[in-house]
Amino acid sequence: MDKALLSKTAAAMVARGKGILAADESSGTCEKRFKSVNVESTEENRRAYRNLLFSTPGVEQFLSGVILFDETARQKANDGSPIPEYLAKKGIIPGIKVDKGTIDLPFTNAEKVTEGLDGLDKRLQEYFRMGCRFAKWRAVITIGDNLPSHACIYANAHVLARYAAACQAASIVPMIEPEVLLDGSHSAERSEEVHEATLRATYAAIAAYDVSVEHLILKTSMVVSGKDNPRQAGVDEVAERTVRVLKRTVPAAQPGIVFLSGGQSDENATAHLNAMAAMKNLPWPLTFSYSRALQNPALKAWRGQSGNVAAAQKAFHHRAHMNGLAAQGKWKPELEKQAA
Repeated sequence: MDKALLSKTAAAMVARGKGILAADESSGTCEKRFKSVNVESTEENRRAYRNLLFSTPGVEQFLSGVILFDETARQKANDGSPIPEYLAKKGIIPGIKVDKGTIDLPFTNAEKVTEGLDGLDKRLQEYFRMGCRFAKWRAVITIGDNLPSHACIYANAHVLARYAAACQAASIVPMIEPEVLLDGSHSAERSEEVHEATLRATYAAIAAYDVSVEHLILKTSMVVSGKDNPRQAGVDEVAERTVRVLKRTVPAAQPGIVFLSGGQSDENATAHLNAMAAMKNLPWPLTFSYSRALQNPALKAWRGQSGNVAAAQKAFHHRAHMNGLAAQGKWKPELEKQAA
Protein backbone atom coordinates (compact mmCIF):
# COMPACT_ATOMS: atom_id res chain seq x y z
CA MET A 1 0.00 0.00 0.00
CA ASP A 2 1.71 3.13 -1.29
CA LYS A 3 0.09 5.84 0.83
CA ALA A 4 1.92 8.65 -0.94
CA LEU A 5 0.62 7.50 -4.33
CA LEU A 6 -2.89 6.98 -2.97
CA SER A 7 -2.91 10.50 -1.48
CA LYS A 8 -1.64 12.04 -4.70
CA THR A 9 -4.21 10.18 -6.81
CA ALA A 10 -7.16 10.95 -4.55
CA ALA A 11 -6.31 14.66 -4.37
CA ALA A 12 -5.96 14.88 -8.15
CA MET A 13 -9.31 13.14 -8.69
CA VAL A 14 -11.15 15.97 -6.93
CA ALA A 15 -8.99 18.87 -8.11
CA ARG A 16 -10.86 22.18 -8.21
CA GLY A 17 -12.99 22.66 -11.30
CA LYS A 18 -12.49 19.09 -12.51
CA GLY A 19 -14.59 15.94 -12.39
CA ILE A 20 -14.61 12.37 -13.63
CA LEU A 21 -16.12 10.97 -16.81
CA ALA A 22 -17.83 7.63 -16.26
CA ALA A 23 -17.14 5.79 -19.53
CA ASP A 24 -17.45 2.34 -17.98
CA GLU A 25 -20.77 1.28 -19.48
CA SER A 26 -20.97 -2.46 -20.10
CA SER A 27 -21.43 -3.73 -23.64
CA GLY A 28 -25.12 -4.25 -22.89
CA THR A 29 -25.60 -0.69 -21.68
CA CYS A 30 -23.65 0.62 -24.66
CA GLU A 31 -25.95 -1.32 -26.96
CA LYS A 32 -29.00 0.44 -25.47
CA ARG A 33 -27.36 3.85 -25.76
CA PHE A 34 -26.20 3.24 -29.34
CA LYS A 35 -29.59 1.87 -30.36
CA SER A 36 -31.12 5.23 -29.39
CA VAL A 37 -29.11 6.85 -32.21
CA ASN A 38 -29.26 3.88 -34.61
CA VAL A 39 -25.62 2.84 -34.22
CA GLU A 40 -24.59 -0.81 -34.09
CA SER A 41 -22.77 -1.62 -30.84
CA THR A 42 -19.66 -3.28 -32.25
CA GLU A 43 -16.32 -3.29 -30.47
CA GLU A 44 -14.89 -0.91 -33.06
CA ASN A 45 -17.83 1.51 -32.77
CA ARG A 46 -17.46 1.52 -28.99
CA ARG A 47 -13.74 2.21 -29.38
CA ALA A 48 -14.37 5.00 -31.89
CA TYR A 49 -17.00 6.67 -29.70
CA ARG A 50 -14.95 6.58 -26.53
CA ASN A 51 -11.86 7.83 -28.34
CA LEU A 52 -13.98 10.69 -29.66
CA LEU A 53 -14.62 11.69 -26.05
CA PHE A 54 -11.07 11.15 -24.81
CA SER A 55 -9.47 13.08 -27.69
CA THR A 56 -11.73 16.14 -27.36
CA PRO A 57 -9.33 19.12 -27.47
CA GLY A 58 -8.96 20.86 -24.11
CA VAL A 59 -11.31 18.57 -22.17
CA GLU A 60 -8.50 17.81 -19.72
CA GLN A 61 -9.19 21.28 -18.26
CA PHE A 62 -12.40 19.86 -16.81
CA LEU A 63 -11.70 16.12 -16.43
CA SER A 64 -9.44 14.76 -13.71
CA GLY A 65 -10.12 11.12 -14.52
CA VAL A 66 -12.04 8.61 -16.62
CA ILE A 67 -13.59 5.35 -15.42
CA LEU A 68 -12.93 2.71 -18.07
CA PHE A 69 -14.62 -0.60 -18.85
CA ASP A 70 -12.26 -3.59 -19.11
CA GLU A 71 -12.68 -3.72 -22.90
CA THR A 72 -11.76 -0.06 -23.26
CA ALA A 73 -8.74 -0.31 -20.98
CA ARG A 74 -7.29 -2.90 -23.39
CA GLN A 75 -7.98 -0.91 -26.56
CA LYS A 76 -5.78 1.56 -28.44
CA ALA A 77 -6.23 5.30 -28.68
CA ASN A 78 -6.27 7.03 -32.04
CA ASP A 79 -2.51 7.56 -31.83
CA GLY A 80 -1.89 3.83 -31.37
CA SER A 81 -1.00 3.96 -27.68
CA PRO A 82 -2.97 2.02 -25.03
CA ILE A 83 -5.94 4.10 -23.89
CA PRO A 84 -4.80 4.32 -20.22
CA GLU A 85 -1.40 5.59 -21.41
CA TYR A 86 -3.05 8.09 -23.77
CA LEU A 87 -5.22 9.49 -20.97
CA ALA A 88 -2.29 9.75 -18.57
CA LYS A 89 -0.30 11.71 -21.16
CA LYS A 90 -3.19 14.21 -21.29
CA GLY A 91 -3.10 14.57 -17.52
CA ILE A 92 -6.29 12.51 -17.04
CA ILE A 93 -6.10 9.69 -14.48
CA PRO A 94 -7.22 6.29 -15.85
CA GLY A 95 -9.65 4.42 -13.60
CA ILE A 96 -11.36 1.06 -13.98
CA LYS A 97 -14.73 -0.51 -13.15
CA VAL A 98 -14.01 -3.76 -11.32
CA ASP A 99 -17.37 -5.06 -10.14
CA LYS A 100 -19.08 -7.84 -12.09
CA GLY A 101 -22.65 -6.56 -11.88
CA THR A 102 -25.53 -7.47 -9.62
CA ILE A 103 -27.41 -10.65 -8.69
CA ASP A 104 -30.56 -11.17 -6.65
CA LEU A 105 -29.94 -11.28 -2.91
CA PRO A 106 -31.57 -14.42 -1.47
CA PHE A 107 -34.57 -14.02 0.86
CA THR A 108 -35.27 -10.47 -0.29
CA ASN A 109 -37.82 -8.98 -2.69
CA ALA A 110 -35.50 -9.13 -5.72
CA GLU A 111 -33.02 -6.74 -4.11
CA LYS A 112 -29.51 -6.79 -5.52
CA VAL A 113 -25.99 -7.38 -4.27
CA THR A 114 -22.91 -6.75 -6.40
CA GLU A 115 -20.48 -9.52 -7.34
CA GLY A 116 -16.80 -9.46 -8.28
CA LEU A 117 -14.68 -10.10 -5.18
CA ASP A 118 -13.37 -13.46 -6.43
CA GLY A 119 -9.99 -12.94 -8.06
CA LEU A 120 -10.12 -9.19 -7.43
CA ASP A 121 -6.60 -9.00 -5.99
CA LYS A 122 -5.03 -10.37 -9.18
CA ARG A 123 -7.19 -8.20 -11.42
CA LEU A 124 -6.21 -5.09 -9.47
CA GLN A 125 -2.53 -5.95 -9.82
CA GLU A 126 -2.98 -6.26 -13.59
CA TYR A 127 -4.92 -3.00 -13.82
CA PHE A 128 -2.20 -1.23 -11.84
CA ARG A 129 0.39 -2.47 -14.33
CA MET A 130 -1.84 -1.16 -17.14
CA GLY A 131 -1.74 2.30 -15.55
CA CYS A 132 -5.10 2.45 -13.76
CA ARG A 133 -4.80 4.37 -10.51
CA PHE A 134 -8.35 4.27 -9.18
CA ALA A 135 -11.22 1.80 -9.38
CA LYS A 136 -15.00 1.87 -9.02
CA TRP A 137 -17.55 -0.54 -7.55
CA ARG A 138 -21.29 0.13 -7.77
CA ALA A 139 -23.97 -1.13 -5.41
CA VAL A 140 -27.67 -0.45 -6.01
CA ILE A 141 -30.30 0.27 -3.37
CA THR A 142 -33.97 0.30 -4.37
CA ILE A 143 -36.68 2.27 -2.55
CA GLY A 144 -40.12 0.65 -2.48
CA ASP A 145 -42.69 -0.95 -0.20
CA ASN A 146 -40.68 -2.14 2.80
CA LEU A 147 -37.52 -1.56 0.75
CA PRO A 148 -34.63 -1.38 1.14
CA SER A 149 -34.23 -4.23 3.62
CA HIS A 150 -31.57 -4.23 6.29
CA ALA A 151 -30.07 -7.30 4.61
CA CYS A 152 -29.61 -5.46 1.30
CA ILE A 153 -27.98 -2.41 2.88
CA TYR A 154 -25.76 -4.57 5.11
CA ALA A 155 -24.66 -6.95 2.33
CA ASN A 156 -23.72 -4.17 -0.07
CA ALA A 157 -21.95 -2.14 2.62
CA HIS A 158 -19.68 -5.05 3.48
CA VAL A 159 -18.95 -5.89 -0.14
CA LEU A 160 -18.02 -2.23 -0.79
CA ALA A 161 -15.70 -2.26 2.23
CA ARG A 162 -13.97 -5.51 1.19
CA TYR A 163 -13.49 -4.15 -2.32
CA ALA A 164 -12.09 -0.87 -0.95
CA ALA A 165 -9.59 -2.71 1.24
CA ALA A 166 -8.39 -4.77 -1.74
CA CYS A 167 -7.91 -1.61 -3.80
CA GLN A 168 -5.87 0.16 -1.16
CA ALA A 169 -3.69 -2.92 -0.69
CA ALA A 170 -2.94 -2.67 -4.44
CA SER A 171 -2.20 1.10 -4.19
CA ILE A 172 -5.35 1.87 -6.19
CA VAL A 173 -7.77 4.50 -4.84
CA PRO A 174 -11.19 2.91 -4.29
CA MET A 175 -14.26 4.81 -5.43
CA ILE A 176 -17.28 3.38 -3.62
CA GLU A 177 -20.65 3.91 -5.29
CA PRO A 178 -23.68 3.01 -3.16
CA GLU A 179 -26.38 4.30 -5.53
CA VAL A 180 -29.88 4.85 -4.20
CA LEU A 181 -32.00 4.57 -7.33
CA LEU A 182 -34.49 7.29 -8.25
CA ASP A 183 -36.92 4.72 -9.71
CA GLY A 184 -40.25 4.81 -7.90
CA SER A 185 -42.78 7.25 -6.49
CA HIS A 186 -41.06 7.93 -3.16
CA SER A 187 -40.71 11.42 -1.72
CA ALA A 188 -37.52 13.38 -1.25
CA GLU A 189 -37.98 12.86 2.50
CA ARG A 190 -37.94 9.07 2.03
CA SER A 191 -34.92 9.33 -0.26
CA GLU A 192 -33.07 11.26 2.42
CA GLU A 193 -33.81 8.57 5.02
CA VAL A 194 -32.55 5.80 2.75
CA HIS A 195 -29.43 7.69 1.73
CA GLU A 196 -28.56 8.26 5.38
CA ALA A 197 -29.14 4.63 6.35
CA THR A 198 -27.10 3.42 3.37
CA LEU A 199 -24.14 5.70 4.01
CA ARG A 200 -24.13 5.02 7.77
CA ALA A 201 -23.92 1.28 7.11
CA THR A 202 -21.29 1.75 4.42
CA TYR A 203 -18.95 3.78 6.60
CA ALA A 204 -19.44 1.43 9.55
CA ALA A 205 -18.25 -1.39 7.28
CA ILE A 206 -15.39 0.77 5.97
CA ALA A 207 -14.21 1.20 9.57
CA ALA A 208 -14.67 -2.51 10.37
CA TYR A 209 -12.34 -3.48 7.50
CA ASP A 210 -9.70 -0.88 8.43
CA VAL A 211 -10.10 1.00 5.15
CA SER A 212 -8.34 4.36 5.19
CA VAL A 213 -10.88 7.13 4.62
CA GLU A 214 -8.00 9.46 3.73
CA HIS A 215 -7.50 7.38 0.57
CA LEU A 216 -11.12 6.84 -0.45
CA ILE A 217 -13.54 8.62 -2.78
CA LEU A 218 -17.33 8.39 -2.43
CA LYS A 219 -19.47 8.41 -5.55
CA THR A 220 -23.01 9.02 -4.39
CA SER A 221 -26.47 9.66 -5.72
CA MET A 222 -28.31 12.88 -4.88
CA VAL A 223 -31.36 13.08 -2.64
CA VAL A 224 -34.03 13.60 -5.28
CA SER A 225 -37.71 12.67 -5.45
CA GLY A 226 -38.62 9.36 -7.05
CA LYS A 227 -39.06 9.93 -10.78
CA ASP A 228 -42.76 8.92 -10.59
CA ASN A 229 -43.56 11.27 -7.71
CA PRO A 230 -45.73 14.20 -8.90
CA ARG A 231 -43.92 16.48 -6.45
CA GLN A 232 -40.34 16.88 -7.57
CA ALA A 233 -38.02 18.51 -5.06
CA GLY A 234 -36.50 21.76 -6.35
CA VAL A 235 -32.81 22.47 -6.81
CA ASP A 236 -32.29 24.09 -3.41
CA GLU A 237 -34.17 21.33 -1.59
CA VAL A 238 -32.15 18.61 -3.30
CA ALA A 239 -28.93 20.40 -2.41
CA GLU A 240 -29.95 20.98 1.21
CA ARG A 241 -31.07 17.39 1.80
CA THR A 242 -28.07 15.85 0.07
CA VAL A 243 -25.47 17.91 1.92
CA ARG A 244 -27.24 17.30 5.25
CA VAL A 245 -26.96 13.55 4.74
CA LEU A 246 -23.31 13.79 3.71
CA LYS A 247 -22.39 15.91 6.73
CA ARG A 248 -24.06 13.36 9.00
CA THR A 249 -22.32 10.33 7.54
CA VAL A 250 -19.10 11.04 5.61
CA PRO A 251 -15.88 11.59 7.58
CA ALA A 252 -14.31 15.01 7.13
CA ALA A 253 -10.96 13.29 6.55
CA GLN A 254 -12.13 11.96 3.19
CA PRO A 255 -10.45 13.72 0.22
CA GLY A 256 -13.67 14.39 -1.69
CA ILE A 257 -17.08 13.32 -2.96
CA VAL A 258 -18.26 12.91 -6.54
CA PHE A 259 -21.88 12.66 -7.66
CA LEU A 260 -23.51 10.39 -10.18
CA SER A 261 -26.31 11.80 -12.32
CA GLY A 262 -28.49 8.68 -11.97
CA GLY A 263 -31.01 9.41 -14.70
CA GLN A 264 -31.39 13.14 -14.07
CA SER A 265 -31.51 15.46 -17.07
CA ASP A 266 -28.18 16.94 -18.16
CA GLU A 267 -29.01 20.41 -16.89
CA ASN A 268 -30.61 19.26 -13.61
CA ALA A 269 -27.47 17.30 -12.72
CA THR A 270 -25.42 20.43 -13.34
CA ALA A 271 -27.77 22.72 -11.40
CA HIS A 272 -27.88 20.40 -8.38
CA LEU A 273 -24.09 20.08 -8.26
CA ASN A 274 -23.71 23.86 -8.56
CA ALA A 275 -26.09 24.50 -5.65
CA MET A 276 -24.18 22.11 -3.40
CA ALA A 277 -20.69 23.25 -4.39
CA ALA A 278 -21.69 26.87 -3.71
CA MET A 279 -22.45 26.09 -0.05
CA LYS A 280 -20.05 27.41 2.57
CA ASN A 281 -17.91 25.47 5.05
CA LEU A 282 -18.06 22.08 3.36
CA PRO A 283 -15.46 19.67 4.81
CA TRP A 284 -14.66 18.14 1.40
CA PRO A 285 -14.70 19.20 -2.26
CA LEU A 286 -17.76 18.14 -4.25
CA THR A 287 -17.61 17.39 -7.96
CA PHE A 288 -19.09 15.16 -10.66
CA SER A 289 -18.65 11.67 -12.03
CA TYR A 290 -21.30 11.64 -14.74
CA SER A 291 -22.00 9.29 -17.62
CA ARG A 292 -25.19 10.19 -19.46
CA ALA A 293 -25.26 13.76 -18.16
CA LEU A 294 -21.90 14.36 -19.85
CA GLN A 295 -22.29 12.13 -22.89
CA ASN A 296 -25.89 12.53 -24.08
CA PRO A 297 -25.40 15.59 -26.31
CA ALA A 298 -22.20 14.14 -27.80
CA LEU A 299 -23.83 10.79 -28.60
CA LYS A 300 -26.79 12.49 -30.27
CA ALA A 301 -24.47 14.69 -32.32
CA TRP A 302 -22.19 11.80 -33.34
CA ARG A 303 -24.70 9.14 -34.47
CA GLY A 304 -21.86 6.92 -35.64
CA GLN A 305 -20.74 9.29 -38.41
CA SER A 306 -17.09 10.29 -38.69
CA GLY A 307 -18.19 13.60 -40.20
CA ASN A 308 -19.97 14.44 -36.93
CA VAL A 309 -16.94 14.00 -34.65
CA ALA A 310 -16.16 17.73 -34.38
CA ALA A 311 -19.77 18.58 -33.48
CA ALA A 312 -19.91 15.76 -30.94
CA GLN A 313 -16.66 16.90 -29.34
CA LYS A 314 -17.94 20.46 -29.14
CA ALA A 315 -21.08 19.23 -27.33
CA PHE A 316 -19.01 17.08 -24.96
CA HIS A 317 -16.59 19.91 -24.23
CA HIS A 318 -19.50 22.20 -23.39
CA ARG A 319 -21.04 19.78 -20.89
CA ALA A 320 -17.66 19.12 -19.27
CA HIS A 321 -17.09 22.89 -19.04
CA MET A 322 -20.53 23.50 -17.50
CA ASN A 323 -19.97 20.85 -14.87
CA GLY A 324 -16.45 22.10 -14.19
CA LEU A 325 -18.01 25.48 -13.38
CA ALA A 326 -20.75 23.82 -11.30
CA ALA A 327 -18.12 22.02 -9.21
CA GLN A 328 -16.93 25.51 -8.20
CA GLY A 329 -20.43 26.92 -7.65
CA LYS A 330 -19.94 29.20 -10.69
CA TRP A 331 -22.48 27.79 -13.15
CA LYS A 332 -25.44 29.89 -14.33
CA PRO A 333 -28.37 28.71 -16.49
CA GLU A 334 -27.72 31.40 -19.10
CA LEU A 335 -24.36 29.76 -19.86
CA GLU A 336 -26.27 26.89 -21.44
CA LYS A 337 -27.08 29.14 -24.37
CA GLN A 338 -23.52 28.59 -25.52
CA ALA A 339 -24.29 24.89 -26.09
CA ALA A 340 -23.34 23.29 -29.35
